[in-house]
Amino acid sequence: GIRMIKAATYIIGLALVLTALAGCSREPARDPLRDGAVVLAFGDSVTHGTGAGSGQGYPELLARETGWSVINAGVPGDTAGRAVTRIGSLLDRYEPELVIVELGGNDFLRQRPEGQVKEDLRAILHACHDAGITAVLVAVPRLSLLRAGIGALADSPIYRELAEEEQVPLIAGVFSAVISDESLRADRIHPNAQGYRELTAGFVHALRDIGLAR
Repeated sequence: GIRMIKAATYIIGLALVLTALAGCSREPARDPLRDGAVVLAFGDSVTHGTGAGSGQGYPELLARETGWSVINAGVPGDTAGRAVTRIGSLLDRYEPELVIVELGGNDFLRQRPEGQVKEDLRAILHACHDAGITAVLVAVPRLSLLRAGIGALADSPIYRELAEEEQVPLIAGVFSAVISDESLRADRIHPNAQGYRELTAGFVHALRDIGLAR
C-alpha cells in the first residue's frame, strides 16, 4: 500500500512539473521562413502604406529586409468586421506561409465595441489556422483622434488577450510607439516614411524573437 501511494505521489508530482514546464514555454519552437517565402500582410491603411510614398510601406520594406515575397493586402478604411469576408479568398489565392494581421484601428475610430472587434479578429485567425497557415497578430492602439494628437497611445488589451487565448504570436507595442511619436507620423493615425521604417524594424525584431525571421 505504501509503495502504491509513493508511486502515485511521484506520478502526480511529475505531472505537475511537466505542466509547469509547458506553461513556461508559451511559444512553440519555430523554424525561420525561407528566402522567397510568401507572406500575406493583411490589414488596413497602415498595411497599405498610407502616409508614405510608393514602395515605402512596411510590406515592401519587410520584403527587402527578409528576402520574403510579401503581398500587400492592406485596404485603406478596412475594418476587422469587413476583413473577415476577404481573408478566405486571399489565403486560397496566395497560399502564404505566414499572415501578419494588422486590423482594428478603423473599428476603434468608428466606436465599435472592443469585444466585437476581438471576435472579428478571432475569426480571421481561425481562418488562417484552419488553412494550416501561421498567423501573427499586430497589437493596435485604441485609436482616438484626441489621444493620437497628444501622443498618448497604448495597445488595446484585446490583442494580448486574443493572442493568449488563440496561442498566436503577438507583435506588441511597436505600432503604438510609432504612432505616438509626432516626428514619425504623416497625420494623427498614419506613419510617415520614417515611421514605416521604424515600424518595419520593430516588426523584424519581433519576428526574429518569435523565430520566424533570421
